[in-house]
Amino acid sequence: MLKEQYMELALSLAEGVKGQTSPNPPVGAVVVKDGRIIGMGAHLKAGGGHAEVHALAAAGTEAAGADLYVTLEPCSHHGKTPPCADLVISTGIKRVFIATVDPNPKVSGKGVQKLKAAGIEVETGICREKADQILAPFFHFIQSKTPFVTMKTAITADGKTAAYTGHSRWITDEPAREDVHGIRHEQDAILVGVNTVLQDNPVLTTRLPHGGKHPIRVILDTHLRIPVTAKVIENKEADTMIVCGKEASLEKEAVLIEAGADIIRLETTNINIPLLLKKLGEEGIMTLLVEGGGEVNASFFQEKAFQKMLIYMAPKLIGGKMAPTPFGGEGLATMDESIPLKFDKVEMIGPDIKITASLKEG
Repeated sequence: MLKEQYMELALSLAEGVKGQTSPNPPVGAVVVKDGRIIGMGAHLKAGGGHAEVHALAAAGTEAAGADLYVTLEPCSHHGKTPPCADLVISTGIKRVFIATVDPNPKVSGKGVQKLKAAGIEVETGICREKADQILAPFFHFIQSKTPFVTMKTAITADGKTAAYTGHSRWITDEPAREDVHGIRHEQDAILVGVNTVLQDNPVLTTRLPHGGKHPIRVILDTHLRIPVTAKVIENKEADTMIVCGKEASLEKEAVLIEAGADIIRLETTNINIPLLLKKLGEEGIMTLLVEGGGEVNASFFQEKAFQKMLIYMAPKLIGGKMAPTPFGGEGLATMDESIPLKFDKVEMIGPDIKITASLKEG
């Protein structure tokens, strides 16, 4: 096998644990000797052994003289676990192939330096593009201290999110809806506005055939209008965090806390998105899925406060100037002001189209 194929295997291990390692990165590792795979591993949860630990444990004494393929530079500092670079050196690994270097200031390049100083041959950049995609949320979080924001919307072929009456169930077919639950499984938190709760009363959990991780539910509710009987309050499968403005009722706050909700009271009268993201970052939320309506989406849009967009387009037409679109508010005045996106992937999900896009740099 080529070294790219071994790294692809390591990347598939990393991809398999996306969403369950926060605030740590999802990482995979493979140990190869004489053309045989003798160890594999992934970082399964924060505080647990890193990918290299599991892979080298599986390899045992055979690791001496072997090659290690790892999707992210081995750490060189003491955190909740000892430095992986030291472990790699102690096992007698001969060569280390790394997909991408860690931007964490505690690590960046130091792991590579430590390995080279110990006489280990190191090569970086193998399958880097794919590794960077998998690790994008971690890189963003480490560098900005705020969550990596993914905005998701479902639209008809003419760009509508509902009929003019507000009826929107269902725009997309079952395969697309299941795909969304797969996305939820990978997120630390999911965000909606209080109007979505008042109109639809969603549970906002992950519903997959074989189970899944439930993200923290974040509700934007400036004046704490949410009823205590809302499903996001009564359902205890996931934590619920309600974000309000500084003038919201203290009495209502006490009632919601008694019902089990967490309250984040901002220092501003209205909900300020950059401040909100700073607060969520402080809570250790690395990934955030925004499933808001037009006004919530507009607030993130206006601040360019997102990194990725998921657009599910159904082969349906609604028409009408009164039918809502994904982004409310006034919008922009000219095409010159438009926010450029990069279409990263277009695929069919059942009868629907899924477009994965990112905020274009520059």
